[in-house]
Amino acid sequence: MTEEKNVAENTEEWTFTDLDISEEVLRAVADMGFTTPSHIQAKGIPAVLSGRDVIGHSQTGTGKTAAFGIPAIEMLKPELKGKTQVLIMCPTRELAQQVATQMRNFSKYKQGVGIVCVYGGQSIELQINALKRSPEVVIGTPGRIMDHLRRRTLKLANLQIIILDEADEMLNMGFRDDIETVLKEVPEQRQTLLFSATMSPEIMAITKNYQNDPLIIKVVRKELVLPNIKQFLYDIPRGTKMEVLCRLIDYYNPKRSMIFCNTKKMVEELSEKLRNRGYFAETLHGDMKQFARNAVMESFKKGRIDMLIATDVAARGLDIDHVEYVINYDLPQDMEFYVHRIGRTGRAGRTGTSLTLITGNKEFAALRDLERFTKQKLELAPIPTLAEVEGARASRIALDIEQTIEKGLLEKHKGIVAGLLEKGIPAEDIAAGVLKMLYASDVEYIAGGEDSIKKEEGRIWRSRQKIKGKDGGISVNPRAPRVRLMFNVGKKDRVLAGNFVGAIAGETGLPGKGIRSIEIFESYSFVEVPKDMADIIISKLTGLKMKGKRLKVEKVKMDIKK
Repeated sequence: MTEEKNVAENTEEWTFTDLDISEEVLRAVADMGFTTPSHIQAKGIPAVLSGRDVIGHSQTGTGKTAAFGIPAIEMLKPELKGKTQVLIMCPTRELAQQVATQMRNFSKYKQGVGIVCVYGGQSIELQINALKRSPEVVIGTPGRIMDHLRRRTLKLANLQIIILDEADEMLNMGFRDDIETVLKEVPEQRQTLLFSATMSPEIMAITKNYQNDPLIIKVVRKELVLPNIKQFLYDIPRGTKMEVLCRLIDYYNPKRSMIFCNTKKMVEELSEKLRNRGYFAETLHGDMKQFARNAVMESFKKGRIDMLIATDVAARGLDIDHVEYVINYDLPQDMEFYVHRIGRTGRAGRTGTSLTLITGNKEFAALRDLERFTKQKLELAPIPTLAEVEGARASRIALDIEQTIEKGLLEKHKGIVAGLLEKGIPAEDIAAGVLKMLYASDVEYIAGGEDSIKKEEGRIWRSRQKIKGKDGGISVNPRAPRVRLMFNVGKKDRVLAGNFVGAIAGETGLPGKGIRSIEIFESYSFVEVPKDMADIIISKLTGLKMKGKRLKVEKVKMDIKK
């Protein structure tokens, strides 16, 4: 058994043309927008093409499907056309469908490559008819593959390559017996590829029994977390998790978000509470019937639902673009799950944000273990105040109104307003009345009210400073001198307070607690920060883009000392 890590050789400057790939597949890869192979692709594709058994020790987001899919397509034998030569086993229907889509993309310019995906929840008769057409590649879940083997509708006598994708997850879901049964059924003279996020004793047992001197290609931990995902932490008072979650949703207003819980029971309870508060949320967990899962996923992908609340197993392998926020309502029990969770956002080169909620010393200690595991720090962010949430919502309402006016077609509505004006009702009251009707279902945040959550958060935040300081984080002295910075973006650029907090915290490491008094005017904004951080903030942010506009940041002449 040979092991290669991605520290052994720099592959960052490689392109797919450096690999032994046919022109047809290179064209297909180019159509998909891929130019530079990831480490596991650069090492895995040549290894598979050489005929070796391979263990890919990697996780979602490293490009493992191409690492096994491209060479599998390339190695199809013309003399075995009409025979199943490649079998790919996946833990979930969603992952199987995703892999099947990728395999069809890779073989786009290869003539006559048959690809069939089989899984539970779909008519087995339809699958039998598809298998009768003798596809060269079959992708499926273990249970349904076993069904077809028992019915003799799937014939593997000519199999050349068998691939276990997300092998650890298949074992966690209880498919070990099915996997071993299939491995015993296939010809001894075949290539066996195994991809797994972890190397458990169960995985090693399968490797020992069913692989021949495999090459281990390991993506080391530094690649686990994508750099374009901003990671924020909320250390919240006990008993306030639901309230804080609602504040964060109302403050950031994500168009599409995923919320993760550790148990099916919590998923159901949280979704019911959110629905009762008027949020449009749906659930995804292992006890759901397949047709219900399909309906939820279709609605989420098409934007008919804003929030998807899921368990880790149910969300494994989902292929969803444009997820803006991932919220860890529960801190994951397995550190690997954190990486899988936040990998749902920031995909395909886009930016994304993850928000993690913790409560109490035990979870705070677990968080430190998580940071050491991922080799990244989560930025401790302040819970938005009642005034900040109400201000963010008011800005969105104003923007909605501006956009509606820009679209025009208001004549009928102007007539209604004219009638009310004739009755002596002031225009301001008319507009306010309409807004109250439109946003009646929104949670009311009274800006001047007692904010017990923020008061308790202050006590918790102070208690954490010594611990955070030991770990090398930036601490903020609340009595230190402060200054105001002026930014050249404002309401007309559609910026919100969260844009400034995210930009400053993300670029400088300053905790959100140190960023205060954000005032947004028509064409400029003011932000109050610690005086000793001002020059760093100006240096880091000047020239960056916010809402498409290049930033100019400068100090306001009069310092503020509080």
